[in-house]
Amino acid sequence: MARLLRPLLRGTTYTRLLHLWVPMLMVSVWLYIDPSAPWVPALLLLPLGLVPAVRRGEGVQARLMLTPGEPEPGISEAPAANWRDRLRTVLWLELRMVLGGAAVFASVWLPVLCFELVRCAWGDAPAGIPLLGRLPPHPAWALLAPLPLLALYGVVVGLGELVTAAARRLLGPSAAERLAALEERTEQLLERTRMARELHDSIGHALTVAVVQAGAARAAGDPEFTDRALSAIEETGRAALEDLERVLGVLREAERPVSARPTLADAGRLLESARASGATVDAEVTGPVEAVPGPVSREGHRILQEALTNALRHAGAVPVRVRVAVTDGLLTLEVRNPLPGAVPGPGRGSGLRGIRERAALLGGTARTGPHEGDWQVRAELPLG
Repeated sequence: MARLLRPLLRGTTYTRLLHLWVPMLMVSVWLYIDPSAPWVPALLLLPLGLVPAVRRGEGVQARLMLTPGEPEPGISEAPAANWRDRLRTVLWLELRMVLGGAAVFASVWLPVLCFELVRCAWGDAPAGIPLLGRLPPHPAWALLAPLPLLALYGVVVGLGELVTAAARRLLGPSAAERLAALEERTEQLLERTRMARELHDSIGHALTVAVVQAGAARAAGDPEFTDRALSAIEETGRAALEDLERVLGVLREAERPVSARPTLADAGRLLESARASGATVDAEVTGPVEAVPGPVSREGHRILQEALTNALRHAGAVPVRVRVAVTDGLLTLEVRNPLPGAVPGPGRGSGLRGIRERAALLGGTARTGPHEGDWQVRAELPLG
């Protein structure tokens, strides 16, 4: 019983009923002007539905009154973009008027019918109600009095569900709108994947530097070296916190400019951090690095960061050779370091995979693995 009466406690039931009543206001005004032609309002809806903005207005109404509070109601708020959308809007307007007429008729006459049955049970003859006027007054009619109210309940709830289903069908997103929404969702997922890679690169680099620095300081037993190590850990940690705050801001959909991400112009900080960890870094930069386009420069910085992180993590304080060259529309990044022991197989870690994914995203290539007795990370990224 409680489940049966639950729709009466939901506000959506009454907003849907109000949505059905709204078109009848225009019909009521017209019937006051010319009751001999009640079909005129339905005729006026034909050209009205062809106006592109009408679809947007109907979509906004339907979302607010038929599906209040639903995050994805399946009803579009975009104007009609083609003739198919316009014809669907016309059909929706006509159907809404028909269902609205049924809702108004039931809302008015079913309560009247209930009242007249009660009068008939009390001995009064019903007035103005077809069929009931021929029935003799009798107390037994009181048993039938609740039936019109139950019918009204079923009509209100049923018409509300029907008009909502019709709105999703006729005012729902078109194929082009669904494709655009799918593309937007794909872009969001790609952006979040890129943010995850950035977190891996930035936080992984900071933790690697901190671990290497702490281990070297403890082994050295030199207060001056320990101070330098702590300074390097502090600087790297601050940079990682900045990256973390920026990435979390993007994930929260904050309006942060992409240009705030580090570029190759900030590569000096990476090299100094690696040197402070005990590695001997031989860096060579050729060509106009500052002229590298923003997306390429930012991804190049991340590739360089991950390559240095891998060198520190797996090889320790070893000589590292870094080459950055901008020539003939191509950015070349190369990081090489000697292998500490046996030559391993090709790298399959998430960091190395991220390097290859970043390069492929920009239409470039990246190779990671042993090369002439060293471990090499080499990426080539087109500038245009």
